Amino acid sequence: MSIEDDQLPEHEAEEPTGTQGRRGIRSYVIRGGRMTVGQTRAYERQWPQFGLTLENGPIDPSTLFDESGPLTFEIGFGMGQSLVETAATHPSNRYIGVEVHRPGVGALLMDVEQRGLTNLRVYCCDANAVIDQCLPDASVDCLQLFFPDPWHKKKHHKRRILQLEFLARVRRVLKPGGLFHMATDWEPYAEQALETLMSAPGYRNVSDSGGYVPRPESRPITKFERRGERLGHGVWDLMFQRTEID
Repeated sequence: MSIEDDQLPEHEAEEPTGTQGRRGIRSYVIRGGRMTVGQTRAYERQWPQFGLTLENGPIDPSTLFDESGPLTFEIGFGMGQSLVETAATHPSNRYIGVEVHRPGVGALLMDVEQRGLTNLRVYCCDANAVIDQCLPDASVDCLQLFFPDPWHKKKHHKRRILQLEFLARVRRVLKPGGLFHMATDWEPYAEQALETLMSAPGYRNVSDSGGYVPRPESRPITKFERRGERLGHGVWDLMFQRTEID
């Protein structure tokens, strides 16, 4: 969903990001919305076990989980249905999600509680800050970015999260051979993302055609996506592998 000019408050435009305290352009706006009673109670019960904060500092995935499978880090999981479904399908794998929208975190924790999952942890803050301050080098097997805000207007394209600077920080935390997987239902954003990824140092497109990849089984289809399919909307998946820089 795009944000119109008169909907973007002045104080939302920039904020400190990263470990250097530099000012950066936000790729998101924290929208209104209250947590339901169920989400609030699940948040209160489950956050002490599953919640992570920037104040925790750098994490050690080997001690954070009882599970020892591949580690997936997902940015912007929305209400969390897709991430929870994936974690439930692969109980020996490890998952960390980050979302700035508190009701989404509450909804995810409610699902985690109902399913009895143990292999998922969650941040409720800026993903770039988490990457910079909390994720060790070469610690992530797969980093997922599903349906980020496309910022439709051309003058807002600078707010899109997928930029060369973002890909450089992602590459630092990916293991050699690790995957960056993006999906979007906005074709112009898919085209810009493909062009940016192709020019980013240290990435290789895993698509045989050099373009997009078919939706992998690792990405569940959401209700939103099924509705889009019925309306004839497309979805584009991009998958790039971390390589050595020549």
